[in-house]
Amino acid sequence: MGCLGNIIWLICGGFISGLSWFCLGLLWCLSIVGIPVGKQCFKFASLSFCPFGKKVEYDGGVVKTSLNIVWLIFGGLLMALQYTVWGILLCITVAGIPFGMQMFKLAKLSLMPLGAKIK
Repeated sequence: MGCLGNIIWLICGGFISGLSWFCLGLLWCLSIVGIPVGKQCFKFASLSFCPFGKKVEYDGGVVKTSLNIVWLIFGGLLMALQYTVWGILLCITVAGIPFGMQMFKLAKLSLMPLGAKIK
């Protein structure tokens, strides 16, 4: 299911989702201060290209929490809203529920990306 799900995911919007994370990572890497956030965006681009079969684990910290607040202000909230709307639309049909659940996973990730590890 994972391989087939990832192929269908790429065709039905996963490519655009991964590309948006990649472009956002490039924008963050333009400044020296934003490089850690940009590196996280590149990790999440790979997750967004093929999300089936991968888990996300969260780890906290003071520095990560403060960077996550900056992240929320400069784009995280908008991305989370986008993923949530797409997740709701996909969950309307029975066939779209697995894809909607992946959108909800990415919505949670786009709210607080720093400190998250992909396994």
